[in-house]
Amino acid sequence: MAADLVLRARRAVVGGAERPVAVVVRDGRVAEVAAYDDVSGPGVVTLADDEVLLPGLVDTHVHVDEPGRTEWEGFASATRAAAAGGVTTIVDMPLNSIPATTTVDALDEKRSVARDQVHVDVAFWGGAVPGNLGDLAPLHAAGVLGFKCFLLDSGVAEFPPLDAAQLRAAMAETARLGALMIVHAEDGSQVTTAHGTAYDGFLDSRPPTAEVRAIDLVVATARETGSRAHVVHLSAADALPSFRGSEVSVETCPHYLVLAAEDVPDGATQFKCCPPIRDAANRDRLWAALAAGEIDFVVSDHSPCPAELKRGGFAEAWGGIASLQLSLPLVWTAARERGHSLVDVARWMATGPARRVGLSGKGEIAPGSDADFCVLAPDETFRVDAAALHHRHPVSPYDGRTLTGTVRRTWLRGVPIDLAAAPRGRLLRRGA
Repeated sequence: MAADLVLRARRAVVGGAERPVAVVVRDGRVAEVAAYDDVSGPGVVTLADDEVLLPGLVDTHVHVDEPGRTEWEGFASATRAAAAGGVTTIVDMPLNSIPATTTVDALDEKRSVARDQVHVDVAFWGGAVPGNLGDLAPLHAAGVLGFKCFLLDSGVAEFPPLDAAQLRAAMAETARLGALMIVHAEDGSQVTTAHGTAYDGFLDSRPPTAEVRAIDLVVATARETGSRAHVVHLSAADALPSFRGSEVSVETCPHYLVLAAEDVPDGATQFKCCPPIRDAANRDRLWAALAAGEIDFVVSDHSPCPAELKRGGFAEAWGGIASLQLSLPLVWTAARERGHSLVDVARWMATGPARRVGLSGKGEIAPGSDADFCVLAPDETFRVDAAALHHRHPVSPYDGRTLTGTVRRTWLRGVPIDLAAAPRGRLLRRGA
């Protein structure tokens, strides 16, 4: 059979190693991974010598916010940002949209809004909140990848937290369904209200003990119920021992691996996220855990908002960082300085998240997988201009920072993504 595309790269991350390959694509999937010199002739696309072929990244933690808060972010802008950053699959969080994705009707509404807007493939999380235990099975049948819950105030009234008894009931149900429960794990009894513009005050208001106690609860409840569980956006390295001996997985985010509390100016609420950015020593411990495999993968927790919601003190400002477009260069810039390779980065940001959430055919360059690729110039530097990003709002703690690693092209199912053309992304369902 004739190939639709043959993509040759002297450097490609394939099968857990970097090597020269020729990737043969048919019908939007990888048909064969051949030796670099085995395929030649017209119609073959050859990457430049300074480019590396990576699998398209998979970001399982993205707040798109549409419908209901489209002025914060929408499917069109979020997926443009994803494509520009080498991300070919995102999973949308069940909040901060209105309605939250806690019923099948809300999921259907979100899918209807997203359908013709997405430049990359999009899957969805369902939400577990007080009173919707009976909605979990229908949402699971409708194709969500799993369920998200909070153990303290989420920041939006339409997505309230679960208490310990509600968490146990929800996880017993997800165990019955075979579904994954992902948890924002902070114990609200350990959290106080920050005052003023000093970052130290905000940091003190959300201490590591808040994460430790909540993660201990998640691990214990997973053991008790037999539920599969995952902790999102780990900030506190003190919580790492809580995972040992359990099957609970954990992610961290670029901002915890790149930024440090010592470098956050007072009043700089563009750095506010929850849980917070901690000190450089904590950051070093997160890197060590990532290298050791104690942290499973890295995703953005892209959580944007309008600029006016970032004004005021640390108590009032919205707690979220928009970084979807920058995740790869952020992580690669820091990773290479610590001696890590692009093989590591692809495992952390593509293969790992895809496998944990059950997105078969995503996150790797292998026969049968979707022909989703990121073409990265790993030695090329650029200066971040927040106003030039595809995120809806030009608010970023990385504005003006010089990063290494430029995404030159992103391919979805064997075709380069053209942001000026009609969107070609698909809406994904669990098991499909």
